[in-house]
Amino acid sequence: MKIAVTGATGQLGSIVVDTLLASVPAQDLIVSVRNPEKAEGLRNRGVDVRHGDFDKPETLDQAFAGVDRLLIISADGDNDTRIRQHKAAVDAAVRAGVGFIAYTSAANAADSTLFLAPVHRITEEFIRESGIPYSFLRNNWYLENEAGTIQSVLAGAPWLTSAGSGKVGWAARADYAQAAAAVLSGEGHENTIYELSGKPITQEELAAILAEVLGKDVPVQQVDDAAYAEIMLGAGVPEGAIPIVVGIQQAIREGALDIASNDLEMLLKRPLTPLNQGISELVKQIQAS
Repeated sequence: MKIAVTGATGQLGSIVVDTLLASVPAQDLIVSVRNPEKAEGLRNRGVDVRHGDFDKPETLDQAFAGVDRLLIISADGDNDTRIRQHKAAVDAAVRAGVGFIAYTSAANAADSTLFLAPVHRITEEFIRESGIPYSFLRNNWYLENEAGTIQSVLAGAPWLTSAGSGKVGWAARADYAQAAAAVLSGEGHENTIYELSGKPITQEELAAILAEVLGKDVPVQQVDDAAYAEIMLGAGVPEGAIPIVVGIQQAIREGALDIASNDLEMLLKRPLTPLNQGISELVKQIQAS
Protein backbone atom coordinates (compact mmCIF):
# COMPACT_ATOMS: atom_id res chain seq x y z
CA MET A 1 0.00 0.00 0.00
CA LYS A 2 1.44 3.33 -1.08
CA ILE A 3 0.82 6.31 1.22
CA ALA A 4 1.46 9.87 0.02
CA VAL A 5 1.72 13.10 1.99
CA THR A 6 1.62 16.59 0.47
CA GLY A 7 3.44 19.48 2.12
CA ALA A 8 5.76 16.98 3.74
CA THR A 9 8.50 19.48 4.53
CA GLY A 10 6.14 21.79 6.43
CA GLN A 11 5.69 22.00 10.18
CA LEU A 12 2.75 19.58 10.28
CA GLY A 13 3.70 17.36 7.33
CA SER A 14 7.21 16.67 8.58
CA ILE A 15 5.82 15.26 11.83
CA VAL A 16 3.26 13.16 9.92
CA VAL A 17 6.06 11.65 7.82
CA ASP A 18 8.30 10.97 10.82
CA THR A 19 5.38 9.28 12.57
CA LEU A 20 4.57 7.12 9.54
CA LEU A 21 8.20 6.06 9.17
CA ALA A 22 8.00 4.46 12.61
CA SER A 23 5.48 1.90 11.31
CA VAL A 24 5.43 2.06 7.49
CA PRO A 25 8.32 0.87 5.28
CA ALA A 26 10.05 3.86 3.72
CA GLN A 27 9.60 2.40 0.23
CA ASP A 28 5.81 2.54 0.73
CA LEU A 29 5.87 6.23 1.58
CA ILE A 30 5.65 9.00 -1.04
CA VAL A 31 6.00 12.71 -0.39
CA SER A 32 4.74 15.34 -2.80
CA VAL A 33 6.67 18.57 -2.30
CA ARG A 34 7.03 21.86 -4.16
CA ASN A 35 10.79 21.92 -3.59
CA PRO A 36 12.22 18.37 -3.70
CA GLU A 37 15.66 19.62 -2.67
CA LYS A 38 14.20 20.40 0.77
CA ALA A 39 13.28 16.72 1.14
CA GLU A 40 16.72 15.25 0.48
CA GLY A 41 16.82 14.00 4.05
CA LEU A 42 13.69 11.95 3.41
CA ARG A 43 15.08 10.65 0.12
CA ASN A 44 18.17 9.50 2.00
CA ARG A 45 15.88 7.55 4.35
CA GLY A 46 14.36 5.69 1.39
CA VAL A 47 11.22 7.77 0.91
CA ASP A 48 9.99 8.35 -2.66
CA VAL A 49 10.32 12.12 -3.06
CA ARG A 50 8.26 13.59 -5.90
CA HIS A 51 7.77 17.09 -7.26
CA GLY A 52 4.19 18.17 -6.75
CA ASP A 53 3.10 21.80 -6.97
CA PHE A 54 -0.54 22.71 -6.41
CA ASP A 55 0.01 25.70 -8.73
CA LYS A 56 1.23 23.36 -11.49
CA PRO A 57 -1.47 20.67 -11.76
CA GLU A 58 0.52 18.78 -14.41
CA THR A 59 3.12 17.92 -11.74
CA LEU A 60 0.48 16.33 -9.53
CA ASP A 61 -0.36 13.55 -11.99
CA GLN A 62 3.10 12.07 -11.56
CA ALA A 63 3.24 12.96 -7.86
CA PHE A 64 0.05 10.99 -7.13
CA ALA A 65 0.67 8.09 -9.57
CA GLY A 66 0.24 4.72 -7.88
CA VAL A 67 -0.94 6.27 -4.59
CA ASP A 68 -3.45 4.28 -2.55
CA ARG A 69 -3.93 6.66 0.38
CA LEU A 70 -3.29 10.40 0.21
CA LEU A 71 -3.04 13.11 2.84
CA ILE A 72 -3.77 16.57 1.45
CA ILE A 73 -2.44 19.12 3.90
CA SER A 74 -4.25 22.42 3.38
CA ALA A 75 -2.13 25.00 1.58
CA ASP A 76 -1.20 28.52 2.69
CA GLY A 77 -2.30 31.78 1.09
CA ASP A 78 -5.48 33.77 0.56
CA ASN A 79 -8.81 31.97 0.37
CA ASP A 80 -9.19 32.11 -3.42
CA THR A 81 -5.68 30.76 -3.98
CA ARG A 82 -6.15 27.93 -1.51
CA ILE A 83 -9.50 26.90 -3.02
CA ARG A 84 -7.96 26.79 -6.49
CA GLN A 85 -4.97 24.80 -5.27
CA HIS A 86 -7.07 22.32 -3.32
CA LYS A 87 -9.33 21.76 -6.35
CA ALA A 88 -6.24 21.00 -8.43
CA ALA A 89 -5.08 18.44 -5.87
CA VAL A 90 -8.44 16.70 -5.64
CA ASP A 91 -8.83 16.59 -9.43
CA ALA A 92 -5.34 15.09 -9.73
CA ALA A 93 -6.21 12.47 -7.12
CA VAL A 94 -9.23 11.48 -9.22
CA ARG A 95 -7.12 11.22 -12.38
CA ALA A 96 -4.51 9.13 -10.56
CA GLY A 97 -7.08 6.71 -9.16
CA VAL A 98 -6.24 7.45 -5.52
CA GLY A 99 -8.26 5.19 -3.24
CA PHE A 100 -8.57 7.36 -0.12
CA ILE A 101 -8.08 11.03 0.79
CA ALA A 102 -7.46 12.42 4.26
CA TYR A 103 -7.68 16.21 4.41
CA THR A 104 -6.62 18.62 7.17
CA SER A 105 -9.73 20.72 7.60
CA ALA A 106 -10.92 23.22 10.23
CA ALA A 107 -13.04 22.83 13.33
CA ASN A 108 -16.74 22.50 12.51
CA ALA A 109 -15.91 23.49 8.92
CA ALA A 110 -19.47 23.09 7.65
CA ASP A 111 -20.92 25.75 9.95
CA SER A 112 -18.02 27.72 11.43
CA THR A 113 -17.83 31.53 11.45
CA LEU A 114 -14.02 31.38 11.40
CA PHE A 115 -12.64 33.30 8.41
CA LEU A 116 -10.68 30.20 7.38
CA ALA A 117 -13.76 27.99 7.28
CA PRO A 118 -15.01 28.69 3.73
CA VAL A 119 -11.80 27.26 2.23
CA HIS A 120 -12.25 24.04 4.16
CA ARG A 121 -16.00 23.81 3.63
CA ILE A 122 -15.55 24.13 -0.14
CA THR A 123 -12.60 21.70 -0.20
CA GLU A 124 -14.57 19.11 1.75
CA GLU A 125 -17.29 19.43 -0.89
CA PHE A 126 -14.74 18.95 -3.69
CA ILE A 127 -13.62 15.74 -2.03
CA ARG A 128 -17.16 14.48 -1.47
CA GLU A 129 -18.01 15.17 -5.11
CA SER A 130 -14.90 13.29 -6.26
CA GLY A 131 -16.39 10.00 -5.11
CA ILE A 132 -13.13 9.04 -3.39
CA PRO A 133 -13.54 7.70 0.17
CA TYR A 134 -12.35 10.35 2.62
CA SER A 135 -11.59 11.38 6.16
CA PHE A 136 -11.89 15.02 7.17
CA LEU A 137 -9.46 15.85 9.96
CA ARG A 138 -11.02 18.98 11.42
CA ASN A 139 -8.13 20.36 13.43
CA ASN A 140 -9.12 22.85 16.11
CA TRP A 141 -6.19 25.15 17.03
CA TYR A 142 -2.49 24.48 17.33
CA LEU A 143 -0.99 25.42 20.67
CA GLU A 144 2.00 26.63 18.66
CA ASN A 145 -0.20 29.37 17.17
CA GLU A 146 0.21 31.16 20.50
CA ALA A 147 4.01 31.40 20.25
CA GLY A 148 3.83 35.12 19.44
CA THR A 149 1.68 35.87 22.46
CA ILE A 150 3.94 33.79 24.70
CA GLN A 151 6.98 35.62 23.33
CA SER A 152 5.34 38.94 24.20
CA VAL A 153 4.63 37.72 27.74
CA LEU A 154 8.26 36.67 28.12
CA ALA A 155 9.21 40.22 27.11
CA GLY A 156 7.04 41.63 29.90
CA ALA A 157 3.71 42.26 28.16
CA PRO A 158 0.35 40.98 29.43
CA TRP A 159 -1.54 38.21 27.65
CA LEU A 160 -3.51 40.31 25.17
CA THR A 161 -6.84 39.19 23.74
CA SER A 162 -10.22 40.43 22.54
CA ALA A 163 -11.71 36.93 22.65
CA GLY A 164 -13.58 37.47 25.90
CA SER A 165 -14.73 34.24 27.53
CA GLY A 166 -14.58 32.27 24.26
CA LYS A 167 -12.98 28.85 24.53
CA VAL A 168 -10.45 27.12 22.27
CA GLY A 169 -9.61 23.42 21.94
CA TRP A 170 -5.84 23.90 21.90
CA ALA A 171 -3.65 20.84 21.30
CA ALA A 172 -0.02 20.32 20.33
CA ARG A 173 0.76 20.24 16.60
CA ALA A 174 2.44 16.86 17.06
CA ASP A 175 -0.82 15.38 18.39
CA TYR A 176 -2.71 16.52 15.28
CA ALA A 177 0.07 15.16 13.05
CA GLN A 178 0.16 11.80 14.77
CA ALA A 179 -3.62 11.51 14.47
CA ALA A 180 -3.34 12.13 10.73
CA ALA A 181 -0.70 9.40 10.49
CA ALA A 182 -2.98 7.00 12.36
CA VAL A 183 -5.80 7.62 9.87
CA LEU A 184 -3.49 7.21 6.89
CA SER A 185 -1.98 3.95 8.06
CA GLY A 186 -5.07 2.52 9.77
CA GLU A 187 -8.32 0.93 8.65
CA GLY A 188 -11.99 1.79 8.96
CA HIS A 189 -11.69 5.53 8.37
CA GLU A 190 -13.59 5.74 5.07
CA ASN A 191 -16.07 8.61 4.87
CA THR A 192 -15.43 9.86 8.40
CA ILE A 193 -15.31 13.29 9.96
CA TYR A 194 -13.16 13.76 13.05
CA GLU A 195 -13.40 16.87 15.21
CA LEU A 196 -9.86 16.96 16.57
CA SER A 197 -9.64 19.11 19.66
CA GLY A 198 -8.24 19.42 23.12
CA LYS A 199 -10.46 20.30 26.05
CA PRO A 200 -11.87 23.79 25.32
CA ILE A 201 -10.55 26.43 27.71
CA THR A 202 -10.50 30.24 27.87
CA GLN A 203 -7.61 32.64 27.29
CA GLU A 204 -7.43 33.20 31.06
CA GLU A 205 -7.10 29.48 31.66
CA LEU A 206 -4.32 29.14 29.09
CA ALA A 207 -2.53 32.17 30.52
CA ALA A 208 -2.78 30.57 33.98
CA ILE A 209 -1.04 27.45 32.64
CA LEU A 210 1.71 29.67 31.20
CA ALA A 211 2.01 31.40 34.57
CA GLU A 212 2.45 28.04 36.25
CA VAL A 213 5.18 27.09 33.75
CA LEU A 214 7.00 30.42 34.19
CA GLY A 215 6.51 30.56 37.94
CA LYS A 216 5.18 34.11 37.78
CA ASP A 217 1.92 35.97 37.33
CA VAL A 218 0.69 36.44 33.76
CA PRO A 219 -1.94 39.21 33.69
CA VAL A 220 -4.60 38.98 30.97
CA GLN A 221 -5.59 42.20 29.20
CA GLN A 222 -9.05 41.96 27.63
CA VAL A 223 -9.66 44.68 25.02
CA ASP A 224 -12.16 45.30 22.24
CA ASP A 225 -11.39 44.44 18.61
CA ALA A 226 -10.44 48.01 17.69
CA ALA A 227 -7.91 48.26 20.50
CA TYR A 228 -6.58 44.80 19.69
CA ALA A 229 -6.06 45.81 16.07
CA GLU A 230 -4.27 49.02 17.10
CA ILE A 231 -1.96 47.18 19.50
CA MET A 232 -1.18 44.45 16.98
CA LEU A 233 -0.36 47.06 14.35
CA GLY A 234 1.94 48.81 16.79
CA ALA A 235 3.61 45.49 17.56
CA GLY A 236 4.60 45.05 13.93
CA VAL A 237 1.82 42.88 12.53
CA PRO A 238 1.45 43.81 8.82
CA GLU A 239 -1.60 45.98 8.13
CA GLY A 240 -2.93 43.44 5.64
CA ALA A 241 -2.91 40.73 8.33
CA ILE A 242 -4.79 42.78 10.93
CA PRO A 243 -8.30 41.69 9.75
CA ILE A 244 -7.12 38.08 10.03
CA VAL A 245 -5.79 38.29 13.59
CA VAL A 246 -8.82 40.29 14.70
CA GLY A 247 -11.13 37.85 12.92
CA ILE A 248 -9.60 34.96 14.84
CA GLN A 249 -10.29 36.71 18.15
CA GLN A 250 -13.84 37.49 17.10
CA ALA A 251 -14.52 33.90 16.01
CA ILE A 252 -13.16 32.58 19.31
CA ARG A 253 -15.38 35.03 21.19
CA GLU A 254 -18.36 33.73 19.21
CA GLY A 255 -17.57 30.11 20.10
CA ALA A 256 -16.21 28.91 16.75
CA LEU A 257 -13.48 26.83 18.43
CA ASP A 258 -15.45 25.79 21.51
CA ILE A 259 -15.86 22.18 20.39
CA ALA A 260 -15.73 19.33 22.88
CA SER A 261 -14.67 16.06 21.28
CA ASN A 262 -12.70 12.95 22.21
CA ASP A 263 -11.85 12.13 18.58
CA LEU A 264 -8.21 13.19 18.92
CA GLU A 265 -7.56 10.97 21.93
CA MET A 266 -9.46 8.15 20.23
CA LEU A 267 -7.23 8.28 17.16
CA LEU A 268 -4.04 8.62 19.21
CA LYS A 269 -5.08 5.86 21.62
CA ARG A 270 -3.47 7.86 24.42
CA PRO A 271 -4.08 11.04 26.40
CA LEU A 272 -3.26 14.31 24.66
CA THR A 273 0.05 16.03 25.34
CA PRO A 274 -0.61 18.12 28.48
CA LEU A 275 -0.82 21.83 27.69
CA ASN A 276 1.73 22.68 30.38
CA GLN A 277 4.21 20.33 28.70
CA GLY A 278 3.51 21.85 25.28
CA ILE A 279 3.84 25.39 26.63
CA SER A 280 7.07 24.50 28.43
CA GLU A 281 8.55 23.24 25.17
CA LEU A 282 7.40 26.40 23.36
CA VAL A 283 9.01 28.60 26.01
CA LYS A 284 12.30 26.72 25.64
CA GLN A 285 12.20 27.12 21.84
CA ILE A 286 11.49 30.84 22.12
CA GLN A 287 14.24 31.38 24.68
CA ALA A 288 16.71 29.43 22.56
CA SER A 289 15.99 31.43 19.40
